[in-house]
Amino acid sequence: MIVPLAAGSTVDTLARAMAPGFGIATGHPVVVENVVGAGGIPGTSQIVKAPKDGLTLGMISSNHVINPGIYKTVPYDSLKDITPIAVLATVPLVLVVNPTLPMKNLKELLAYAKANPGKLNYGSAGNGSTLHLAGELLISETGIDMKHVPYRGTGPLITDLIGGQVQSGFVSISQVAPQVKAGMLRALAVSTPARSAALPDVPTVAESGAPKYSFDAWIAMIGPAGLPKTIVDADYLAAKTALSSPEAQTALSAQGLTIVNTGPDLAPAFFQAELTKHQKLVKQSGATLD
Repeated sequence: MIVPLAAGSTVDTLARAMAPGFGIATGHPVVVENVVGAGGIPGTSQIVKAPKDGLTLGMISSNHVINPGIYKTVPYDSLKDITPIAVLATVPLVLVVNPTLPMKNLKELLAYAKANPGKLNYGSAGNGSTLHLAGELLISETGIDMKHVPYRGTGPLITDLIGGQVQSGFVSISQVAPQVKAGMLRALAVSTPARSAALPDVPTVAESGAPKYSFDAWIAMIGPAGLPKTIVDADYLAAKTALSSPEAQTALSAQGLTIVNTGPDLAPAFFQAELTKHQKLVKQSGATLD
């Protein structure tokens, strides 16, 4: 199981939690290998070149459909060169602000931003990251003007949100729920269509002034293009079984993940829709990487 992201990432944590159960269900012990760098491109390159025997699969994130828009060259087609097996889970995000700001909810932030174009900023984990595009979608849906401040990862972003060096930002709920509950950050709205059990009193963006807004990161299992249907179907059933294990359930809870479990019949359409959506946001943002 190739994970094209760092050890300890949300995708890696879920992959390792699922690995024992997936191995038992398929009859093949699973080894998780992290192949990092360039937004996951090197690792995904290995997945798409793997033999079509089902013995090498991959666990990927939303970066898969973002990369074609921000990197000048990607050595594979994000749709044609893969076989989607399952969209396993989504990662809800929350818009937080430094508590010294006067805004108590998203409606107040939107009103201030419209009255003061360019005076508010939002941070992200980097140009073209899911956190960046979550902010771009808010800008697109509401017509506000906010400055983007890219960071090298989520850790530095959260540190500066708490310190007040950056005013606002979308962050994974699991990564800031403790700080929100401690009053170190103020949560204005969650990015998903429904409220999160982790922050049940925080309304959605859609409830708070942007009715069409919906955004979350996601985790999916894929194989190389042309993987036989019998293997795909068996792997999907194995993934469902593995997701129900206590280890996977603990990982899901700890990371604030929401199980989706979209199977191989619907996963290709999901990938296409997500590619179209993210490429539009990337173009809007103007983000590029070498």
